[in-house]
Amino acid sequence: MTFRNVWEKTLVQLQEMVTKNALDMWIKTLEPVAYKDDAALLISPSPFQRDIVMSKYKDVIAAAMTEVVGFEIDINVITQEENVKSAPSHKTEEETKEEEDPISNFTASIVHPEYTFESFVVGDSNRHAHAACMAVAQNPSGAYNPLFIYGASGLGKTHLLYAIENEVKRKYPDKKCLYVRSEDFTNEFIDAVRNNTQAEFKNKYRSVDLFMMDDVQFIGGKEATQSEFFHTFEALYVENTQIVLVSDRPPRDIQLLTDRLRSRFESGVIVSVGQPDYELKAAIIRQRCVFYKMDLSDEVIEFIAQHVKSNIRQIEGVLKKMMAYRLISQSTPNMAIAQSAIRDITNENQPLPVVIDKILLEVSREYDVTIDEICSSRRVEKITNARQIAMYIMREITPMSLPEIGKQFGNRDHSTVHHAIERVEYKIRMNSNLKLRIDDIIKNIRES
Repeated sequence: MTFRNVWEKTLVQLQEMVTKNALDMWIKTLEPVAYKDDAALLISPSPFQRDIVMSKYKDVIAAAMTEVVGFEIDINVITQEENVKSAPSHKTEEETKEEEDPISNFTASIVHPEYTFESFVVGDSNRHAHAACMAVAQNPSGAYNPLFIYGASGLGKTHLLYAIENEVKRKYPDKKCLYVRSEDFTNEFIDAVRNNTQAEFKNKYRSVDLFMMDDVQFIGGKEATQSEFFHTFEALYVENTQIVLVSDRPPRDIQLLTDRLRSRFESGVIVSVGQPDYELKAAIIRQRCVFYKMDLSDEVIEFIAQHVKSNIRQIEGVLKKMMAYRLISQSTPNMAIAQSAIRDITNENQPLPVVIDKILLEVSREYDVTIDEICSSRRVEKITNARQIAMYIMREITPMSLPEIGKQFGNRDHSTVHHAIERVEYKIRMNSNLKLRIDDIIKNIRES
């Protein structure tokens, strides 16, 4: 990743942290140069703009860039004239290459350094998963091979993967580690077939000492990908390579997974990451406040822990919004700011019409019908089925009454809605895969 790529991603992060006018007037016109002398070096068109940025926006830019690169970073802004004066008269080929890709060189030996076992807060809900991952990092290819970790989104599973990789790199510098999301594995495999580069693809994935795949559930139903991944798994296992797989559900619940892959996933150690309790959430908040150098009162910490129900990633989102407020206002976030940040982050505080729109959108995508068709009076089986699923989900995740739900579908009466919900409940009893499919839709609605 070049420094210009880092800057472009930083600008995207800043869209949520400063006003549009401030972004357009003072920040977007800066020119990224390099990572130099432990700071990101940016060039300003004028001394006046440099002074404004350094006095008002330096900390918020640093926070946004820290989020992008994964380690704490400082900001230095100079003018073009100052840059010319400080430029060396002669550069070696190595110096030129380093300036072209400073971030890649800086982070070549470590990934996301904030994700370590030390920074992972342990509680009853994740203790077994943490212990298993520690064992893998200390002794790859030992008793925990393969290791399969599952749990809902946003509970720290990816943190554990990065922690394993960082610890293995620290303890065994010569070992080759590879982390990949299943979606990227699939896309690379498709490209390899299209470009006739299967040999290079196989060599990349089968010549490592530690193989980790995130979101492995998404290979379900992709027959060619599953076949390739089965042979990759077999090749790695024969060579005693440590394999770690992460999913949002246990192997038995992954839909459309081949029996031979399911049996491989179940052949090792399976551990779960559960929902955090209040004490764990409060401990995580306190730890992240130290990381963000943000001082919150006990009252605010307790409020966040009580109102962010289950998702640790949402806690991160709330704290980042509060950090942005602190950087911009130069004051400690209070209870009102915490309440505002939680309303922005959690779906349960979103206006009901927004939730209804998300339900209709996700159901229409899943069942390949339009929202207008779902809300119409058409009785085609495909449309009727999608309409009943939408009614069922509205009953499940909103406080709406049956008559209120009926109004969303052409003013149908409550008895029609009741019948639709009963039909879905009957189908779920007869077909467990339908429940998994509906759970996926609800998950997408809550995370969108």
